[in-house]
Amino acid sequence: MPPRFPIDGAVYRPAAEAESYFASGSWYRGTAGDLLRAAAAAVPGKAAVIGETGTLTFRELDERSESLAAALIASGLRPGDRALFQCGSNAEIFVALYGCFKAGVLPVCSLPQFREIEIGQLAARTQPKAYFVQADVHPAFDQAAFARGMQAVHGITHLVVINGDAAAGEHSMDEMSRRYGANEAREIVAPWDPSPEDLLQLQLSGGSTGLPKVIPKFHGEYLGSVQALNRRFGIDQDDVTLWALPLIHNAGMLYVVMPTVLYRRTNVVQSRFDIRSFLEAIGTHRVTFTGSIGPVASRILEVADIERYDMSSLRQFFALAQAGAVEAHTGIPASNMFGITEGMYTVSSLDDPLEARHGTVGYPIDEANTIRLAAPETGDEVPLGDVGELTFAGPHIFTGYFNDPDANAASFTSDGFFRTGDLMRAIVIDGKPRYAFAGRLKDNINRGGEKFGAEEVENLIARHPAVAEARVVAMPDKHLGERACAYLILRPGRRAPDLAELGAFLAGFGLAKYKFPERLETIAEFPVTRVGKVDKAALRAHVARLINEEAVVGVEA
Repeated sequence: MPPRFPIDGAVYRPAAEAESYFASGSWYRGTAGDLLRAAAAAVPGKAAVIGETGTLTFRELDERSESLAAALIASGLRPGDRALFQCGSNAEIFVALYGCFKAGVLPVCSLPQFREIEIGQLAARTQPKAYFVQADVHPAFDQAAFARGMQAVHGITHLVVINGDAAAGEHSMDEMSRRYGANEAREIVAPWDPSPEDLLQLQLSGGSTGLPKVIPKFHGEYLGSVQALNRRFGIDQDDVTLWALPLIHNAGMLYVVMPTVLYRRTNVVQSRFDIRSFLEAIGTHRVTFTGSIGPVASRILEVADIERYDMSSLRQFFALAQAGAVEAHTGIPASNMFGITEGMYTVSSLDDPLEARHGTVGYPIDEANTIRLAAPETGDEVPLGDVGELTFAGPHIFTGYFNDPDANAASFTSDGFFRTGDLMRAIVIDGKPRYAFAGRLKDNINRGGEKFGAEEVENLIARHPAVAEARVVAMPDKHLGERACAYLILRPGRRAPDLAELGAFLAGFGLAKYKFPERLETIAEFPVTRVGKVDKAALRAHVARLINEEAVVGVEA
C-alpha cells in the first residue's frame, strides 16, 4: 500500500522498489499501531513495560495510547504534523510514542538535555506543531517551564505535559490518554490510520553542525530492521529486555520500543543508570537480554563483586567495543555491534566464533544491505584488509535527510551508497567478511552515545573574550568512550577561563551541557598538516598521551 499521508521534505522509495522489499521480508507489512492492537488482543494481561512507577500491560498500553491518539486528532493535529519530544526513559513515554504512531503525528526525537540552541535548530528544521515534555525528568531543572518558553519563541501550538500539571491552554497527557473508551477512541482514529509506507518518526543524525540533520523512519522499513536485528540475536517473545539508556534514541527504539509490539516482549526500563540497580534488576526481573550504548559496559567491568548478583537469566549482552572484557568478567556471552541512525546495523550471532564476536562488529543484520569500503580520496573500493570509509546501500538504508536537499546531494555516491565518514576494515572469518571499526573521518565526539559536532562548540568558545582561536577534539574516557577537550590560543595578556567559567559562558548561549569541554589545554599554535590545515589527529594523540601519563603517575603515587 502506498503512503496515505506523503509529506514534503521526505524522500520515498519508488513503488516497485518498496514492494520488492515487502515481498523479500526486508520490510514488515504492518504498522506500529496495528501491532500494538494485535498484541493487546493476544496477551492483554502480559507486562509490556515495567518502570519505576509501575507496570503497563499490553491492554493498558493499547487503550491509553488509543485514547491519546484520538485526543490528538480531536485537538486538530493530523498525520504528518511534527511533535518535539523531551522525555526521559519511563513507562509513560511508551504511551506518548504509540499515541503519536497511531495518530500519524511524528515524534521528533530530542533529548531532555537539549537547550535553546538545539531546540531552536530542531524547530527550524521540522516546524513542529506539538511539544511533549516530561515535567519531572530532572529534579534540578524545570523542564516544563523551559518547554513553555520554547513554545512561545517557536510558535508551537500544542504543549502536552507528562507527569505534571498542565496550565491553561495546555494538555495533560494523563487526561488525554484516559479521555476516551477503547471503542470510541478507535472510531476517531481509524480514518487516519497510516500505511506501512508512511512516516513513523524523525530521528537525529549525530554530530550535525548548524541546522541538525533529521532522518525519517517509516513504519514498514523500521519494523523490518527490528525484525532482522532480533533474528540475528535470536530473541523473541519469551525474552525480557533491560534498558537504562535514552529510549528516544535510535538504539532505544530498535532494542526496546519497537520490539515491544513486534515480539510482545516485556521491557524493564530505568530512568537513570546506576550500576548496582541495573545489576539487581537483572535478577529481580529475570532479564535475558541487555547491552551498552554508553557507560554500562565499563561500569560492569568495575564491579569487583560481580558474583554477588544473580545474572543466571541473562543469555547475552551487546556492546560497542568491550564485549570480550564483559564476557571474561561476567561469563555472559557478549558481542560487539555497530549502528548508525542512517540505517546500517551490524552484529554477530551467538554461534559466531569468539574472534568475530569480540574482534569485529559483525556483519549486516539483513544481508540485502550492502557494505562497500571506499578510499576517501577517490571513492574506489579498497582491497580486503585495508581501511576504507564505510559506505552502504540497501532496504534499511535511509533515502535522504528530512527537508535537506543540500545534505542529501553531499551524502550519497553517484550510485546511491551513503557515505558515513566512519572508517572500517573487512576481516574474513569462517569465510564471511566481518567488519572492524577503525576510526572516523567526521569531526565528531561521541560522549556515551551522544554525538555532537566539534565545530559547533568551537564557534561558541571562540566568542569568549579571552580566546583567539579554539579547537575541540575527542579525548579517551574509560566510562563514556570520549569526552571533549578544548585547545585554546589566548588573546595577548588574557587569562584562560577554567572549566566552570567556560561552562557558564557556553550555557549562556543555550548549549546542551553534555557538549561542554571537560578538559582545557592552552597552546601557542595549532599543529598543521602538510596542506596547512589544523592537524586534529595530532591534538587527539597529544591529549590521549597526557591522559595516559597522568594515569601512570596516579598509579605510582
